[in-house]
Amino acid sequence: MLHTLIIGAGPFGLTLSAHLKKQGVSHVIVGKPMEFWEKNMPEGMFLRSGCDWHLDVEGEHTMEAFLQKRGLTVAEVEPIALDFYLEYVRWFMQQTALPIRQAYVTDLQQKEGYFLVKLDDGNVLEAQHVVVAVGFYYFPFTPTEIAQLLPQGSFSHTCYAVDLAAFSGKRVLIIGGRQSAFEWTALLREKGTAQVHVSYRHETPKFSEAHWGWVMDVVNTIGNHPTWFRELSPEGKEEYRYRLWAEGRLKLEPWLDARIHQDNVTLHPQTQLISTEVTPQNSLKIQLSSGEEIEVDHVITATGYKVETSQLPFLHPNLLASLHCTNGFPCLDAHFQSNIPGLYFTSLMAGQDFGPFFGFTIAVRTSAKLIGQSLLEKLN
Repeated sequence: MLHTLIIGAGPFGLTLSAHLKKQGVSHVIVGKPMEFWEKNMPEGMFLRSGCDWHLDVEGEHTMEAFLQKRGLTVAEVEPIALDFYLEYVRWFMQQTALPIRQAYVTDLQQKEGYFLVKLDDGNVLEAQHVVVAVGFYYFPFTPTEIAQLLPQGSFSHTCYAVDLAAFSGKRVLIIGGRQSAFEWTALLREKGTAQVHVSYRHETPKFSEAHWGWVMDVVNTIGNHPTWFRELSPEGKEEYRYRLWAEGRLKLEPWLDARIHQDNVTLHPQTQLISTEVTPQNSLKIQLSSGEEIEVDHVITATGYKVETSQLPFLHPNLLASLHCTNGFPCLDAHFQSNIPGLYFTSLMAGQDFGPFFGFTIAVRTSAKLIGQSLLEKLN
């Protein structure tokens, strides 16, 4: 009988594991370390995070400590490349020697006083507590009104369109106006895509560096006052959601500017998809709300992620039926525990009660700290 099982070996799961190990809480992580980052993000991608978004609650195995080991400075590695971040995480795992079991959970059931966990390698584990830290993997979102207009097989969400060299010589439409839409645009062009069109409903965001210092202050506040966000008025919550949205969505990083403004990139601000038609050549003729018609070979939807707890395939139907959810999110207490005692959810799935900041790795240490407090109390 394990004390704690962590499902998911991304930044939230790894940070929690390292913290629990320091606290002497026996546990195991089930998952493939950083698999989503390695398989569902494109080569050449840069992150919007800074070197202070490290994984160590205790502040020992930080990104700056990793830089010192390599003889590098912060200025030399920012903006942080995806490859560099993955190197840091691998180093972090080596330093902390985490108890990772590389398998997938296929079924999670609630029993009397514990959880029964089936793995795809045929093994079955029993745990008193389970923390679900699955990140984004199960929640890619393409709005129905877009999906209904696009023939099956003619479009991909960004998390599946990562082999960008496969689009060399082709024409691509990207739907979406956030950072990911424009970064995929730059990377596609650099991989030899013949023409990239980008359609989005608002004006073109400004190429201006995002400032996340205030977000760090917020997540640190939540670490000391866990109910801070949920105690805000509806207007106050919306104000913070908008402020985060404006920082992350109304700005594009300056290092994208010159890479976007190229002859084979066409921006279509304040437009949306109206209709599509398959041509005899098996391409797509697309009409936008502006009246423009374009012809492309594939569409990529950069339309983000949306939490829907019922989409987690490993939750047993009986457990799911017992779980209290609102707007697709599990309802959590001040330490990320659901209404089912011993079952916790973090990362993007904590956004309803803790705020949208938990969809970013800036919040990994606060998440680990609060869940760790609850699990340590139960250990004692």
